[in-house]
Amino acid sequence: MKDFGIKQALQTLGLQDINNGTATGLHNFSNGEIIESYSPVDGKLIGKVKTTTKEDYEKVVVAATDAFLVWRNKPAPQRGEIVRQFGNKLRDLKEPLGKLVSYEMGKSLQEGLGEVQEMIDICDFAVGLSRQLNGQTIPSERPSHVMREQWHPIGIVGIISAFNFPVAVWAWNTALAWICGDVCIWKPSEKTPLCSVACQNIMASILKENNLPEGISCIINGDFKVGEMITSDTRIPLVSATGSTRMGRIVGAKVAERFGKTLLELGGNNAIIITPTADLKVVVPGAVFGAVGTCGQRCTSTRRLIIHESVYNKVRDAIVGAYKQIKIGNPLDENNHVGPLIDKAAVHKYLAAIEKAKAEGGTVLVEGDVLVGKDYNSGCYVKPAIIEAENHFEIVQHETFAPILYLMKYAGEVENAIEKQNGVAQGLSSAIMTNELKEAEKFLSYAGSDCGIANVNIGTSGAEIGGAFGGEKETGGGRESGSDAWKVYMRRQTNTINYSNELPLAQGIKFDL
Repeated sequence: MKDFGIKQALQTLGLQDINNGTATGLHNFSNGEIIESYSPVDGKLIGKVKTTTKEDYEKVVVAATDAFLVWRNKPAPQRGEIVRQFGNKLRDLKEPLGKLVSYEMGKSLQEGLGEVQEMIDICDFAVGLSRQLNGQTIPSERPSHVMREQWHPIGIVGIISAFNFPVAVWAWNTALAWICGDVCIWKPSEKTPLCSVACQNIMASILKENNLPEGISCIINGDFKVGEMITSDTRIPLVSATGSTRMGRIVGAKVAERFGKTLLELGGNNAIIITPTADLKVVVPGAVFGAVGTCGQRCTSTRRLIIHESVYNKVRDAIVGAYKQIKIGNPLDENNHVGPLIDKAAVHKYLAAIEKAKAEGGTVLVEGDVLVGKDYNSGCYVKPAIIEAENHFEIVQHETFAPILYLMKYAGEVENAIEKQNGVAQGLSSAIMTNELKEAEKFLSYAGSDCGIANVNIGTSGAEIGGAFGGEKETGGGRESGSDAWKVYMRRQTNTINYSNELPLAQGIKFDL
């Protein structure tokens, strides 16, 4: 395999040489078993990290607890300054970190670089927000009284992230948590552990340069058993978890049992509605990137195209034609559009989903398959597939984390398409392609899309950090990133101040002694 600078990237990020097989951060509490990280790009071992034992975890929580007592006393703009330095360091390391993301996860280099840019963007957003953590003044019904609302740091934030965005989702959470005065313990996916170590190295260097406790940013590595340490720990008031709906049900129930708070970003089953007035120049790239970007492993990936019957054949033929131009291969080669799935288990699920769709009556338009040959020796490369299907098919009702796109027709008014789009258990992202204002407004109305994200004339994936990101129904209901998502990382407090010499009671209650 052509090197594409991977060895240099690892060394620049504070990871040892790729042939050495070990990766260490500036501070490593871990003494557990070894996780070996193999690249889905070429099947080669990138490095190894130790998992976190129960004893290790206790040391991490103690370090985070002690750090919180220091960090919460820093004025928010000073906390923002640390996040600013972190963002600048990411600018310096964008290329090597983007390459690591691409190589360890398998997404295209452009997407890997884009993920690091998301980290930089959320840092910029958080820095500005550090001077705007505003409460409000509320009129009191009692004379010479004033009511206020203010926000305080919540404490330790536990972050459980998925493999598909191995660095950006952590940054969405931690940049906001930090400026809010919280400290973070991050449990990354065991499928992309080196990305977490690289990020920890970067932030650890910033904390060391500013003489701040390293417990402000902590990582723990391992499988779901390590994640359970976070979800069951009453010392962690907020758990932000990104992953499957199945995982979210477990995390949500466990944290709720101890009256903790959760921020859940779970599965998506996203659709684009294509109306008779849609512009094909917008439809084709939006639908194709949405369906095959990150090899279909985004929670916002386009799974369904709901196409008006009057333009169905034209749209179908255009999408099928575009799939013939897709280049699949090493994602570090920028001539390729699509890299591999994360591992062979994902490949098996992809193949099973295609067979299930066929068994339910689906018609294959673009055949899926596993690619073989010297350029695909990891066994994780697959062909994006297109299948004509019905919305009620069981396989269509579920999210398959792979590049499988289902095409279906709708007749009549746009309300019929919206009903199909909403007719799944998930509610993350949605889009409509139309040049008809009334259709767009219906789609965006209270009777329109039931998703947390609803787009007009763009695809379902590619959210900007300025807006709150998240979804409804089985997507979990959480919101991350922009808008007022910062409030979940803080605790709200209402204050009432009496500056009179009397003690009037609310609601006119009399209590004379």
